[in-house]
Amino acid sequence: MAMLTVRLSDEKHQRLKALAKSRGISLNRLIGEMVTQMLAEFDAEIRFLIRAERPVGFVAYDDKAIEMAIEADELVEVINDET
Repeated sequence: MAMLTVRLSDEKHQRLKALAKSRGISLNRLIGEMVTQMLAEFDAEIRFLIRAERPVGFVAYDDKAIEMAIEADELVEVINDET
């Protein structure tokens, strides 16, 4: 497991601590859940972009191919073109 140091303003730190406390979880777990959600949203966006590039009427029978494409180097080019 990796360790990450993040610099936040004191105000943001206090707000995050309050949010974690209100949910009854640790600040570490809150950040982990937030990262998980952001990565899931990113993956969904990438899947959408990949599917949008498919020819009309194309049907994918294997979503494993999409997952492999997400990991492919070519994906970086798609993301960079969109930004």
